[in-house]
Amino acid sequence: MTPLRLVFMGTPDFAVPSLAALIEAGHQVVCAYSQPPRPAGRGQQVQKSPVHRFAEEHGIPVRTPKSLRNAEAQAEFADLKADAAVVAAYGLILPQPILDAPRLGCVNVHGSLLPRWRGAAPIQRSILAGDAETGITIMQMDIGLDTGAMLSKEAVAISPATTASSLHDELAALGARMIAPALEGLAAGTLTAVPQPEEGVTYAAKLTREDGRLDWTQPADYVERQVRALTPWPGCWFDAANGERIKVLAAEPAAGKGTPGTLLDERLTVACADGAVRLVKVQRPGKAPVDGAAFLRGFALAVGQPVSAPVSTEAVAD
Repeated sequence: MTPLRLVFMGTPDFAVPSLAALIEAGHQVVCAYSQPPRPAGRGQQVQKSPVHRFAEEHGIPVRTPKSLRNAEAQAEFADLKADAAVVAAYGLILPQPILDAPRLGCVNVHGSLLPRWRGAAPIQRSILAGDAETGITIMQMDIGLDTGAMLSKEAVAISPATTASSLHDELAALGARMIAPALEGLAAGTLTAVPQPEEGVTYAAKLTREDGRLDWTQPADYVERQVRALTPWPGCWFDAANGERIKVLAAEPAAGKGTPGTLLDERLTVACADGAVRLVKVQRPGKAPVDGAAFLRGFALAVGQPVSAPVSTEAVAD
C-alpha cells in the first residue's frame, strides 16, 4: 500500500475513529478541517471539537474556516495538493472547487445504507423509523446532498435494544474499519464507484428540540423508539400539568391500555394510542434521574390522571 497524502474533514466524536484509522494505516494526513471552537457544556466554555483535539494531539495542523465558499479558502485547500480528502460528519457544504481539488476527489464516511437516510441525522432517523438495519456507506462526494456514487457499504442490525448512543459507536467503529481499504482500492483502481439507485431515497432531516416531545397519541412502539433514538440529543420530554418539563431518559414497552396520556399504574406506565410504555428513567428540572416509581412518590400524580399538560397549539421554541 502506497501512503496517500490526505486531508481529513470532520468535527464530532463520530469522525475520530476514521481519522485514527487513517493514521494507523500509514497515510500522511497533512491537514484536518473542523468546525470552529464553540461554547459548550454548562459553563459555556469555548471548546475545540473532538476532531480538532485529536488532530492536534497527533501533530496534524488544523483549520477551522466558517465557510469554504470564498476563493481564499479554496486556494488554501488546493495548495495542500492532497491525493484525497476524507469527510466524516464535517458540517460544512463542500463547493465544487473543493470537491475537485484532490486527485482522487473527496470521500465521505456516511452513517446509513444509501440512498436511505441522506442528510444530517441518519442514525436517529433509522431507529425512529423502526428500520431493521442500517450501516456505513463510503461514497465519492458530488455537489448533491449525499448523492455520490458508492465505493463500499456494510450493514449492521438494529435490535429492540439499540439506542442512538450504541448505534453511533458501532457505526463510527465500522466506518473506521472501512475507510482505509476503500481508499486503497480507489487509489489502485481496483474499486469502482457504483451510482446510487434511484429508488429508496429518504432524507434524515436535522433534529430539533421539538422532535423530542412525546406524543401519547402515537403507538406505544413509536414512543419507545423515540426515546431510544433521541437520547441524548435532542432528548425526549413531556410537559407536566404543573408546568415542569420532565425529561424521559429510558422507556420500555408495557402491558396496558387506556386514554392516551393517562397514568396506568404506580410504575409510571402511560397509555398510548396502541398499548403503553413504562417510563423507566425520568428527570425533573434540577433533579437527579430516578426510576418511574420514585418519580411518582415525589410528584402529585394519581393513577387515571393525564401525565401531561394539554399541548399548546403554539410552536415551541428550539
